[in-house]
Amino acid sequence: MKIKLQKVHYMPQQLEPGILYVSYEFGTAAHLCACGCGAKIRTPLGPTEWSIEETSEGPSLWPSVGNWQQACKSHYVISRGEILWADRWSDKRIAAGRKQEQMLREEYYKAMYASKEGVLAKLLRWVMRFFS
Repeated sequence: MKIKLQKVHYMPQQLEPGILYVSYEFGTAAHLCACGCGAKIRTPLGPTEWSIEETSEGPSLWPSVGNWQQACKSHYVISRGEILWADRWSDKRIAAGRKQEQMLREEYYKAMYASKEGVLAKLLRWVMRFFS
């Protein structure tokens, strides 16, 4: 099955097979599960979530889509409009993957806020020099 990209502002209520709907304004993507079960799959976009690359062959969505909450438990990557099937994960591996994702999110935001605090601290020291 070939996947095409369709940019939208709001997600349609009825999703069509073979289309990856993307709302850049709301930072989200949605599609029907690649296995054909009909489940709506939503993937948030962002620095700690999924990313989309638009290519002439079709869209790429990274990292993989793991439909762990669906009955099918499908696991795949969308690469240049193609579905690349990945290994099925055990419950133990799913839990470890979720823990790893949470840890990466925490590290990302901790580093982001630390760098902002560093800038603010430098600015405060610079301002304080004028008053000392």
